[in-house]
Amino acid sequence: MSDMTFDKMINQMTPAIYESLKQAVSLRKWPDGRYLTAEQTELCLEAVMRYEAENNVPEANRVGYLEQRTCGAGATGQGVSPEMAGLAKDASRD
Repeated sequence: MSDMTFDKMINQMTPAIYESLKQAVSLRKWPDGRYLTAEQTELCLEAVMRYEAENNVPEANRVGYLEQRTCGAGATGQGVSPEMAGLAKDASRD
């Protein structure tokens, strides 16, 4: 049995492995097409997030990053189209 721990794995993870795990989590499947189990998805996501934190990946490049549009205390929404503000036409009312 290997003495590889989760922490050691994160420390030895290469950028290529990080990108592969990030893609696997995003698509919910491995590069060979097999689907990730719920446990695999959870572990891969944790590994990706730990890698990002420990390697100072810019916030905008991190998994789960959402660009702030008009939400927040200082946001006025001025100059934002209704579609971008989430006020698009409701097609269910036609």
